[in-house]
Amino acid sequence: MNYTRIVIAAVVATIVDAAYGFLVWGQVLSGEFGRYPGIYRPNDDMSAMPLMFAGILVAMLLASWIYAKGYEGGSGLTEGVKFGVVMGLFLGAYFSGVNYGTMRIGKKMALTYLGGGFGEWLIVGTVIGLVHGSSAAAARRGAGV
Repeated sequence: MNYTRIVIAAVVATIVDAAYGFLVWGQVLSGEFGRYPGIYRPNDDMSAMPLMFAGILVAMLLASWIYAKGYEGGSGLTEGVKFGVVMGLFLGAYFSGVNYGTMRIGKKMALTYLGGGFGEWLIVGTVIGLVHGSSAAAARRGAGV
């Protein structure tokens, strides 16, 4: 297992996830979050952002490691999309269900978590696959395989 590839994929995935989070969760869906001021931080409260980004990086390192363990040797794009779909369904279903069950949010917000989480992990999984897969192909070419 090439840990350098895992770290590079995780860093790139963290950057892409941050951009997705800003655009989708922070801009497009901010109105939905605004309906629940007792649960979510106001838009101008950035006090928890450093810990959030540290958590995202750790999650992306683990996701990249999981991807590498399950990598089947196909194209980075194909493997990444498959990984993203599985992770998106897993995490989208988990978090939407848990958040709906434990927070005072409506069904629309729960479905927002499901759809937004699926889209997020589809993109992140694809990025991890592209970074990991393209590096793996380059390593095989360099080794004469």
